[in-house]
Amino acid sequence: MESLNLRLIHALQIDGRAPLRRIASVLGVSEQVVARRYAALCESAGLRVIGRLNPRPVGQTVWALRLQSAPGASLGLARALAAREDTRWVQLASGATEIICHLVAHRDRAQDAPVQLLDRLPGVTSITAQRVLRLFKGGPTTWGALTCALDQDQRDALAPAFPPPAFPPPRLPPSDARPSSPSWAPSLEPTGLTELNDLDHTLLAALARDGRTTYAALAAEARCHESTVRRRIAHLRAAGALFFVVDVDERLLGSPTTTAIWMSVRPSHLAAVGAALAEHPEVAYAAATTGRTNLLAAVLCPDDEYLYDYLTARLGALPGIDTVETAPIVRTLKRVGTVGRHRNRPGGTRRG
Repeated sequence: MESLNLRLIHALQIDGRAPLRRIASVLGVSEQVVARRYAALCESAGLRVIGRLNPRPVGQTVWALRLQSAPGASLGLARALAAREDTRWVQLASGATEIICHLVAHRDRAQDAPVQLLDRLPGVTSITAQRVLRLFKGGPTTWGALTCALDQDQRDALAPAFPPPAFPPPRLPPSDARPSSPSWAPSLEPTGLTELNDLDHTLLAALARDGRTTYAALAAEARCHESTVRRRIAHLRAAGALFFVVDVDERLLGSPTTTAIWMSVRPSHLAAVGAALAEHPEVAYAAATTGRTNLLAAVLCPDDEYLYDYLTARLGALPGIDTVETAPIVRTLKRVGTVGRHRNRPGGTRRG
């Protein structure tokens, strides 16, 4: 991919709603050139900017699911999952015999969500549901290896005036309440939530379709003043509840294969291993979960030899990991929020 295209993608990764005029100024080209490149990438690489909710600040729970199905039924089940509004990253793994996906549920319905999903999907022979407890990388956290085409000054010039959205850090207990507690012990008090109103739901639905929808168009859809829309989006971003991601086929950027990795990590090492994975450029996603395995990661490697070296030299060097299970991703039917567009790719292949 050409250098300018990579720099444009990186700019959108930093701030998906940055005006093309500002991006063009930072990249040192005209606004017309950036607009043409953006339109071409949308057509050829399926590039999109998508607005998404950060689950925890709005009272949502995320489940990581693994589903086994009867022979020949996995593709149909995966498509059914991809069509749901509460799923993301629906993928076929392990020779298309296993489906992996994430399910988002409101906290009040979190316990029943996987059971209800299983009841609506005939043909599923087994399901493993693991609740995501802590996100180390992915979602609101930018994956740096997608493209690193901009220097630090350019990144600083494009950085939005909002704090990086992430899961809230642990709340420290009062020093006089738990004198024997270690300094890092989290409080069991519930963290504050951002309440969504009707306007928020209208705006979020529009931004999920196109995160770069103009304020004027959003105001027309929401039937309110543009200034109201600007203030509400700024509030959601400042609260860490709304973030924007770049949806593009990473295979076009030189990382063709994805592997899901489930690890069983000793609890005393879980935080350290998760933090270490977040620093690995090969890792696009890492999260602590409930279940028999308690750490889930998605790793992108150019080939099998690279994956072998990563598993043995990088992952194997981390203390505290007792077991590792891997599964190659053979097809992605849904990415960050909506079903793939099935655009033609070079060589006649099609996006999942």
